[in-house]
Amino acid sequence: GRELLGEEAPSRIAALTEQLFQAASNISEEGGGAAEVEESAINLWNWTVTKHTGSVVNDEQRAKLRFVACRLVCLCEGSDPPEGTIRRQILMSMKTGKGWIDIGKADIADGFLETAMSSIEKLYAKLLKGSDGEADVNVHKADVEKNLFKVLSYQAESAVAQGDFQKAVTCVQRCKDMLMKLPKETCYLSILCYNFGVETYEWKKYEQSSFWLSQSYDIGKMDMKYSVGKEMQAKVLRLLATAYFEWDCNLYLDKALKAISLANQEKIHPAGFFLKVKILLKSGASDEDINSAVAEFLHNDMSLDFCVNIAKLLLEHGRESVGFDFLKSVPERFESSPDLGKITLLHIEFLLQNKRELLAKQKVEEVIIGHYTGKHLLPEALNQLHVMLWDRAAKHYEAKSYSEALHWYNYSVSFYTPGQIDQNLAKLQRNMASCYLHLKQIGKAKEAVKEAERCDPNSIFTKFSVYKIAVMEKDTDKAVEAVIEMGRLAEKSSQHEDKLRVDENTGTNLLSLAAQIALENEQQVVAIKALEYLSEHLQDCRQLFAALKCLVRLMLSKVMAEHEETRDDDIKSVLAYLTLAHKRLAESFTDEKFTVDMRILEAHWFRKVAWNLAVQFRGCPEKMRDFFLLSFKFSQFCPSDKAVLIAQKTCLLMAAAVDLERGRQQVTPSEQAELLTQALQHLQACKDIWKVLKLTGDFAKDPTDTLLLLYEFEARSKLNDPTLHNLMESVWEQPQIEVKTLEIIASLAMESPARYPVLCKKALKSALNLHRKQTVIDAVKFSKCLHSLINLSLPTGLTDLDACVLQEVWDYFEDALSVVSSTDAYPEMEILWLMTRAWNTGIFQYTVGKYKEAEQWCGLGMRFLNHLGSLKKSYEGHMIGLYSEVLDKLDRVKGFLLNEEE
Repeated sequence: GRELLGEEAPSRIAALTEQLFQAASNISEEGGGAAEVEESAINLWNWTVTKHTGSVVNDEQRAKLRFVACRLVCLCEGSDPPEGTIRRQILMSMKTGKGWIDIGKADIADGFLETAMSSIEKLYAKLLKGSDGEADVNVHKADVEKNLFKVLSYQAESAVAQGDFQKAVTCVQRCKDMLMKLPKETCYLSILCYNFGVETYEWKKYEQSSFWLSQSYDIGKMDMKYSVGKEMQAKVLRLLATAYFEWDCNLYLDKALKAISLANQEKIHPAGFFLKVKILLKSGASDEDINSAVAEFLHNDMSLDFCVNIAKLLLEHGRESVGFDFLKSVPERFESSPDLGKITLLHIEFLLQNKRELLAKQKVEEVIIGHYTGKHLLPEALNQLHVMLWDRAAKHYEAKSYSEALHWYNYSVSFYTPGQIDQNLAKLQRNMASCYLHLKQIGKAKEAVKEAERCDPNSIFTKFSVYKIAVMEKDTDKAVEAVIEMGRLAEKSSQHEDKLRVDENTGTNLLSLAAQIALENEQQVVAIKALEYLSEHLQDCRQLFAALKCLVRLMLSKVMAEHEETRDDDIKSVLAYLTLAHKRLAESFTDEKFTVDMRILEAHWFRKVAWNLAVQFRGCPEKMRDFFLLSFKFSQFCPSDKAVLIAQKTCLLMAAAVDLERGRQQVTPSEQAELLTQALQHLQACKDIWKVLKLTGDFAKDPTDTLLLLYEFEARSKLNDPTLHNLMESVWEQPQIEVKTLEIIASLAMESPARYPVLCKKALKSALNLHRKQTVIDAVKFSKCLHSLINLSLPTGLTDLDACVLQEVWDYFEDALSVVSSTDAYPEMEILWLMTRAWNTGIFQYTVGKYKEAEQWCGLGMRFLNHLGSLKKSYEGHMIGLYSEVLDKLDRVKGFLLNEEE
């Protein structure tokens, strides 16, 4: 406590206050010297008063510190405290209890109020004990009754706060009984009951509220000298009437009317008259009774706003006769008021609500005449009138009564001066233009739009009006120009820095409507342009994909109607639309409203479209590849079922095939390398998919493995990839590789820029082995394979050949001869070729002096000659002659060698 009294820091004061409060809450008996403790408690009390006044401690901290001080003083009381100590205890206990009530903790207050009550009884007993005669007794009673009254009123407050109605009633009744002796407390008790009435009314406890408010009124009448005054009494009665009204108007109608009548008698107030009319209307009173109530306040000086509210009340409750009569009478009373327009507007509003449109028009025309004769409406009232006129016009527009809508819009135009520039006027002219368009009055529509452009040239709405006229006139260029302007304006983050500011969706909504109008008017080019801008600005995924799908369909129908040479740009546009669709699908994961099922559905649609386009443009490989790749990308958003996996595999294979084909064409080395690298990337992705797909079923007859092998071999061989040999090692180990595959590998191995003769030869030899293993050798295929192998092993024009090479090639010729001997199906031209190659090889040997080898090869050629058919005669004579020369030469060489040996 001492530390607190010397503290200035708010945070430390709060902490010490809480510590003291907790400690005091747990004190059960005196500790330490009573005098010292009492002095500390009083010092703490006084310090709290000072600091609270200086806003150092808040209300709750004050309550807690008072709690501490009061507890300590009570602990120091002793068995027979002096009168001063008791009085101090009474004061401190009362104020502590009241403090807790004020901060909403009435339950804590009760104990202190009981202590105060007990202390009052002790004080009274002590005073009686020392009194001398009846006069002294009366003095002592008066002395304690003031404190008793306060404690009882505080107990009533606590009871109400805690919902103990009966206890509160008992306390207040005791206070009320004491008013004869304490008349000055009449005002206080009346206001206290009023406050109870307000609290219980707010809690919708109408029965309790009506009791407290009645008590407040009755107490207020008890002593006119100390009364709360007529104004307060009227306030109490108005709330009492309201409580009856909201409790049950039918059941307590008479009480409510009596209360409000008394209130109006006490003090005239607009709220009192308004409430009386409200109660009468609710009760279903006759027009005559309501007229009487209205007449009451017409004799009093009421404001124009009050009259407006009364008129609204009457008309909203369907009392047209009374309401309109009242509206007619008001202008006379406020003829000079600048706010008189409020009544006029209300009159027009309710005429329209009650479908008295002709009378409303007359009233509007009166206002227009007044406007041009010096009786102007205030700006706010004029704005309200414009709103009413536009609203009525809009209703007629929705009902397709365009002429009538124009009638109401023209009323609004009447209030604008010629040449005035106003964005509201621009909007008004646009609305009128829409009406004229529906009435097929194009000329008038153009005039209205021209006026709108003058007032607000940079409005997207104005451009939209221009667009609608262009579409109706089938002016495609102007319509497209208007769409471009609308798209430009839609890109601006803020386009109207005034009360007509448009929200972020306005641009897209108008572009969407523009597309719809173009389609309805069969203007495909315009619709496409609108949809293009729309697809760039739409944020809502569902709307975006709907626009893109419409755009794709439109452009495809346009493409189908065009000649091939003129449709390249449109095909590029379709490709761009699909690319945008893929981009937005990838971004759609952040849109919670766009569900997984929606994404899958859209992905399937675009995947199939891209696939169909790829198939359709198979005559244009590059376009076909692009569409296949897009189809693959879309499919990645779809569940990986068997059908999707097959489609993905096909897309990637086709893309790789196109890249390889383009790589075979006349392109630069860098371009070829890029194409081949792309092909490898597609193939790798395809291999991964193919591994998964093969787990879903039997694909024994599927050529995918072979295609993947051939495509990869071609790409890697032409890129001079060092991993090519590793790839082929796995190929040689395959037990079921086909002859055709090996032959293609052999061909690719030597296709420029690839040059792998060893791989080529190995592939051809493997193929030849497979041919031999056939039950019936296919002589044609065998001959072609052998032809390639011999060509590779025995290049044309070479004479200086290694003996091993010649032996290897000799074996190939022997193989051929064995097949030729066993079948008549061996192509004669291939036999001729074999014969020629063998013969020429022999002749080459002959020319370099290798007569023995020459004899062997020429003899081999002769053996093939024997298997020629119709061509045999053409070669037989010449070859036999030459062969004889070779043999003679060989004999002479042999003879020469024998002579040397001898």
